Amino acid sequence: MAQDGTSIPTVEEAITTAIEFETKVRDTYLKAVEAATDETGRRVFKLLAKEEQGHLDYLNSRLDEWHKTGHVTPEKLATVVPPSEVIEDRASALRDKLAGEDRGEEVKMLMKAEEVEIETSNFYELMVNTLKDEAREMFARFLEIEQGHLAIVRAEIDALSGTGYFFEFGEFNLENG
Repeated sequence: MAQDGTSIPTVEEAITTAIEFETKVRDTYLKAVEAATDETGRRVFKLLAKEEQGHLDYLNSRLDEWHKTGHVTPEKLATVVPPSEVIEDRASALRDKLAGEDRGEEVKMLMKAEEVEIETSNFYELMVNTLKDEAREMFARFLEIEQGHLAIVRAEIDALSGTGYFFEFGEFNLENG
């Protein structure tokens, strides 16, 4: 039993629930790609959707391993997200750079993304606090990555709300982390 009185999920239940969360986050970003009016916004949303798909692939492989062996090996999970300090520094610089047109639609999409990233991060935090051993380690890495996504989303909301300029990711190479 967990500290809050709820039952502790099995590793299989935790992974299955994580797949549901990651699917919801990925789908949110895919919808944002379609609705974005700004090319930079589309590029960022595509990149985040691609990363979330990678999370789904990873989780499905861990679920397969669980079914076959009864264990889960927390293999390295890479991210394209830079450290939060880099995100915050870049957003701060961009807020001062340009005042621009209305980006209300992007802000709405980002607020939805923020909501699903918070839900997902909260789930991973709960798993870190309740599961043991390899599963805890695996979910700790997911929590770290999702908090990075949340930092990006919040920096973009801040940049858009402050200046109307979309947070420009081209200043550093996301493909190489």
